[in-house]
Amino acid sequence: MAINTYPLKKYNYRVQIDNIDVAGFSEVSGFDASVDVIEYREGTEAINSPRKMPGLTKYGNVTLRWGMTESVSFYEWVAGISNGERAAASERVQDIVIYLQDDRHDDTANWTLVNAWPCKYTAPDFNSSSSEVAFESVELAFEEMRRTQ
Repeated sequence: MAINTYPLKKYNYRVQIDNIDVAGFSEVSGFDASVDVIEYREGTEAINSPRKMPGLTKYGNVTLRWGMTESVSFYEWVAGISNGERAAASERVQDIVIYLQDDRHDDTANWTLVNAWPCKYTAPDFNSSSSEVAFESVELAFEEMRRTQ
């Protein structure tokens, strides 16, 4: 199979939460991972600079943004965590997969957010003289990110 040498475009994607396709997100942003650097040096070492070793891996939060509809599922997920209805880890966390697609809408790459849960919900801004779409967003914290394909 020939490998496509053209860069992939970022406007075709789909989001799957708990093995269910969720449509309608206009933006998915915030993917990042960083590894802390641990510096260590013993006083008897011949060189005057420390060794550098990898430390903890940390992930930034991912934000999902969408045009507001009558659905309140994300708000209820956040509210259930904050009011204690979803206190157990098994009730509050989900694996979320974001698939990047090619122009034929075939999946070409994916990122899995392991044990994700909403840590912030943002309601739309309101303006009586605007004719823009009302957007909601949810920020997701997660414990691990896996990239496949």
